[in-house]
Amino acid sequence: MKYHDSIKQANKTMTLAVAQLNQWRLPVNPINYAVSYEYCKNKKPILTASIKRLLLSGKNIDGFFMEQLYKDHLLEQSQFRDDIITDLSQLFAQIQDNCQQSTFGAQNFIDQLDDNIPALMSHEKTEVKKAIAKLHRASTAFKKQQQQLVEQLQQSQIQTKALEEELEEVRQEIYLDPVTGLYNRKAMSKHVDTWLSEDAERGIAAIVINVDHFAQFNERFGVLIGDVILSKIAKKVASYVDDSGLPVRSANDEFIVLFPDVDNDIASEIAEKIKQGVDKIRFVSVKSGVRLPKMSISCGTSEIQRKESLNQLINRTRKIMQDKENLKEKGFSFNK
Repeated sequence: MKYHDSIKQANKTMTLAVAQLNQWRLPVNPINYAVSYEYCKNKKPILTASIKRLLLSGKNIDGFFMEQLYKDHLLEQSQFRDDIITDLSQLFAQIQDNCQQSTFGAQNFIDQLDDNIPALMSHEKTEVKKAIAKLHRASTAFKKQQQQLVEQLQQSQIQTKALEEELEEVRQEIYLDPVTGLYNRKAMSKHVDTWLSEDAERGIAAIVINVDHFAQFNERFGVLIGDVILSKIAKKVASYVDDSGLPVRSANDEFIVLFPDVDNDIASEIAEKIKQGVDKIRFVSVKSGVRLPKMSISCGTSEIQRKESLNQLINRTRKIMQDKENLKEKGFSFNK
């Protein structure tokens, strides 16, 4: 038995897992069931904490969130592959550097030998000539050996290039959302860690973007069309973010854009441009030609505060967005 439970305990946990999925309004498919089972067992504290944190934020648990939990905590492959990528990349760099240094040193040695051969010929000619002959033979053999090394290095470079391409595919699997092509939460954490390691006091601005009424859209038109819509919105979001920003798909219907060294005023201007850009998108079914409903987004922006964690920044920005939308419903308007 996979979970090493007694039959009685397993049956009890199975019942709880199915009931929990019903409470979350999720279908009982293999991924959802596996996550719910572990949640009910309460033996994976990080998984349990992730679910409770989402529930406390007021957001619904959806299939996207469950898939992320399944990959990160049940497959137990992401961190392993992440570490392997880092180790291999460092190894490749080290091998290439060592080879370059070895080649340079050997070539320099050969040049020194060749440069000193004329000076040797000015002494006792018989012995010197013998020494010169030996040096030439050694030099020729060493040069041949070096040529073989160069050829081996060239072949290794070809193999290394192929491996790097394969590793890039793995990186994309780990760090990119397959539906939208944006970064995922794992990539977001990695980037922020890098930014703050460079400067612990670095300013970071966040834009939280929520696709309005997306759950109802999915119920009406289906998940496949919903994914197409998300992909188009994501592309529009990314078009307003240059290389200095990081666009992330953080939940089923939510995107986050992070900007290092950007203040909240600039982030608010970018958010407004994104919102206007999405408002202009028109969605038409390629298969039927039917015009789909116009989609809109809600945005919230804020700037990281002193000693604030990434999760605290995101949750605070979400609340700003929610408060802003609540005020709009009550008739208040905003310039930005």
